[in-house]
Amino acid sequence: MKKSELKELYLMMFPDYPDIVNIAQLQVMLSVSRRFAYKLVNDGYIKAVKIGNALKIPKISVIEYVMDRNENSN
Repeated sequence: MKKSELKELYLMMFPDYPDIVNIAQLQVMLSVSRRFAYKLVNDGYIKAVKIGNALKIPKISVIEYVMDRNENSN
């Protein structure tokens, strides 16, 4: 995916969310359970950084996951 395409998607997808989200926000964004949200992060499907006890998830990682999943389902 080109940078320009990614930039457009970033502006269009999940506009109501901050640049860095937490697990609870990830659950809502993807409509998944808390357990599945952690599984996506722990299995490396969505990149995150652990700071203390909190996971910080870049919104771009969520967008990349959604787009990759969409491409693979076609």
